[in-house]
Amino acid sequence: MRVMRLPAIPIKAGFGPGAATWVLLQQVVVRGLVAVKFLVIGRILGPSAIGLASVALLAVAIAEALSDTGLAQAVIQGQAPPTRQEAGAVWTTLATRGLLIGVLLVASAPLMDAQFHLGGAIGLVQLAALLPLLRGLASPAYFITQRERHFQHIAAIEISSSVLDCGFGIALALAGAGPYSLLLGMMIGEAFKSVVTWIALSPRPPIRLRWSGIGHYVGFSRWIWASSVIILITNQFDKVVVGKLLGPTQLGAWQMSSKLAQMLLADAALALSQYLFPTFAAHHRGGPQSAARLFRLYLIAAVAGLACVVIVLRFAAEPLFSFVLGAAWLSAVPLFRIFVINMAISALNSVLASYLRAVGDARAVTVASLLQVATLIVSVPPSLHLFGVTGVAWSMTFGLASCAAWMLYRVARQK
Repeated sequence: MRVMRLPAIPIKAGFGPGAATWVLLQQVVVRGLVAVKFLVIGRILGPSAIGLASVALLAVAIAEALSDTGLAQAVIQGQAPPTRQEAGAVWTTLATRGLLIGVLLVASAPLMDAQFHLGGAIGLVQLAALLPLLRGLASPAYFITQRERHFQHIAAIEISSSVLDCGFGIALALAGAGPYSLLLGMMIGEAFKSVVTWIALSPRPPIRLRWSGIGHYVGFSRWIWASSVIILITNQFDKVVVGKLLGPTQLGAWQMSSKLAQMLLADAALALSQYLFPTFAAHHRGGPQSAARLFRLYLIAAVAGLACVVIVLRFAAEPLFSFVLGAAWLSAVPLFRIFVINMAISALNSVLASYLRAVGDARAVTVASLLQVATLIVSVPPSLHLFGVTGVAWSMTFGLASCAAWMLYRVARQK
């Protein structure tokens, strides 16, 4: 008698430790809290203060991307979980990286002040130097937990950290801490997260300096590093140009319009990718065709959903800004209408990159980012000359589209 096998449901429903429900809950709560924090603090402080804090966070983003080891992704993607000694070497590497980044940021604070018109507020950059150190001290058990798809634990940590970040950030802004409130809230959240990874997650690596035993991760992680550097250029290029040429106030308007579009579109896909990357990798280990079928389902759903959201947000842009942020921010509406398209493509790219990295083709993601950089180099100068700041925003969108086209081509070649 022939047995008929039904196709497995790709998403685990319910509230088991590995259920996608936890990823969705984490995405809704964490991104919602981030949105509340930025919107409330933005309304309290105005564009100039947001611009000053953005410069400090820009410095952190640049330093972290230039020193990205790719070890977290390599641990998740690898065929076998790391041993306790290997996890110790991962922790040593990441903690040392965080310390070096912090020292570099403190030393470069006067240069950032001179280049981005901080008005002497170098303390913002110096305070932000603690963020990479706090992140580097977290236990590598966090990555192992992601690898094993224990999303319930990840969601609990991320939500708790975000509650502290949002609560303390808004309270400090109301108390008169100014742009420091954004950074202090983030520091409290990151410190809590790092402590909890050691208390609640296992296996705990030995806390001693160890550098050897993780050479087998280098082949995969080098492409992650290269991709991070290129993504740094594509993601932070606009902020560097606006901040340096136009100052903190204009950077604040640019950053808020971009951030709001990111919250409503790209952040959701980024949160989903935390589920998709280890899930695609697990399916790929069981058989490439299984991962490919699952990917197609997510891709179709992502394209349909993003198209609907973009249409709604472009029509609702002006009343949204007026109601949420106030009249002081209405000048950012034209940029926001471009950024929603930009972030929709970025969200699609997150799904594509998760799949390609999960099947071991991290090189394709790096090449896609290089193509995006080339598109920006060619298109930004004439776009800036003809259309000003909006031309730069459209150039970024075209660059993301070229990135998506290349990754779609590489996915097609996987079949």
